[in-house]
Amino acid sequence: MNRTGYPGLYVHVPFCKTKCPYCDFYSVPATDQAGKWLEAVLREASLNIPTPEFTRFDSLYIGGGTPSLLGHDDIDNLIAGLRGTFRFDDGAEVTIELNPDDVTKEKLALYRSLGVNRASLGVQSFDEEEVRFLGRRHSGRQAGEAVRLVAEAGFAEFGMDLIYGLPGQTVRSWRKTLRQALSYGPAHLSCYQLTVEGDTPFSRLSREGGLELPDDARGAELFLAMSEYLAGHGFVQYEVSNFARGEETISRHNVKYWQHTPYLGLGPSAHSFSGRRRWWNHRSLDAYLRQLGGGSSPVEDSETLSEEQMRLERLLFGFRTMWGVELQELSGKDCANRLEDLREKGLVEVRGVRVVPTLRGYLFADRLPLMVSE
Repeated sequence: MNRTGYPGLYVHVPFCKTKCPYCDFYSVPATDQAGKWLEAVLREASLNIPTPEFTRFDSLYIGGGTPSLLGHDDIDNLIAGLRGTFRFDDGAEVTIELNPDDVTKEKLALYRSLGVNRASLGVQSFDEEEVRFLGRRHSGRQAGEAVRLVAEAGFAEFGMDLIYGLPGQTVRSWRKTLRQALSYGPAHLSCYQLTVEGDTPFSRLSREGGLELPDDARGAELFLAMSEYLAGHGFVQYEVSNFARGEETISRHNVKYWQHTPYLGLGPSAHSFSGRRRWWNHRSLDAYLRQLGGGSSPVEDSETLSEEQMRLERLLFGFRTMWGVELQELSGKDCANRLEDLREKGLVEVRGVRVVPTLRGYLFADRLPLMVSE
């Protein structure tokens, strides 16, 4: 079920002023290397011109890192360079991630003039204690002011990232955050449960016993409260962590990742997918610059998925979304018995030729593929 048209284009901006203690995305301290990075990204883009899968895009997502750290000339030259290299569909979705601390009327006017029509703000929380705990460089007050400026700038489809599952967080305090977020009229919300990732400060703190996150029962309580609250305010939960004000404001770009639609990633650590083959760039700005500076591809490694790997990914991704998976993916007597068991437990529903997760099923989204086909 491909709802997304052409492939999507992702650009990874690897610069951050500070590193949040929970973040495992690749980034480096803001440096004077932005110009070299920009040249390398446009050089990488030119290397992909002959690729038949990537002749035209209907989405551009500029993420990071912190894209809003880029200077006016850099973001102007980036978007102009990409438009001069690739073809974009009329009405393409163009998204940029913003840190609230960087938002100004001047920057927003520039983004609008360059054709950016979606903004995603890394709010995480409006609570002063929570944003300090998360190591954000903005305050709760600044977050609210930034969202207001984005709304006033004319971004009809702006969204926010929020984090829940913080130590000591209650359903009441989480609903308060959601209520404040909705007061600004967003078209999209991405709500992620705080988890310990990789070699981050929070992971080290957790190993030392200095970080106590909510247990599974409390995490489920917060998740269900969030889903029910947002549904009650007209939002569609189209993926475990993603909500849209209506199906027309679903992130076209994000859906590509879950529906095996091809996408091209540019920049250090960026991943790409062509329909069967997946590859990824060096997770190092220095290595990325060195490879492209020498005229070589920045790809570090790749894999070609087998039919079974493709099927398992369709199950894994599909059970995370409201579209579920095709019933034919679950053929066989054992699958039928397990599917009926999941239906009786209220974890999935069969709608026509598709099996879709229920709200309670979302709690087990990553385990459903094994539960139905092991």
